[in-house]
Amino acid sequence: MIIAATREMQEWAAEIQGDEVTFRFSPPTEDLTAASELPRVWPGRGLGVLDTSLPGLRAALGEVMKAPAYWHGRAASRPGPGWAPPHRDGEDGFVYFTGPAGQAAPTAGYRAVLCFTVAVVDVRDLRIRVTGYLAAQSPR
Repeated sequence: MIIAATREMQEWAAEIQGDEVTFRFSPPTEDLTAASELPRVWPGRGLGVLDTSLPGLRAALGEVMKAPAYWHGRAASRPGPGWAPPHRDGEDGFVYFTGPAGQAAPTAGYRAVLCFTVAVVDVRDLRIRVTGYLAAQSPR
């Protein structure tokens, strides 16, 4: 099931396929520096997202949670190990979430990607972590 894009999703798109959701990122610029804006995934270990792209990801996660396919997939599966509280790398501007992004693979380190998968049952926990991070960063 393809999730219809909304303005709030910005450069993100999502598609639910069985018990996984594929998130796709379209960089806002089409030049050689665009790769520096792509999400980073360490398969099975974590996800890194440029801090300016987090509001769009939060919106995409929310849209996924509205879909009946999300609720069917969530009911049929057990949650994974969950997502750890995020940390921001001040040098590269990325926020890193340790957790079950993509399928575990025998690779080390984060790699820039155009898309990544998250198990349907892990979407809610990731949305909570992203929302909490953004709330903590907003001026009071």
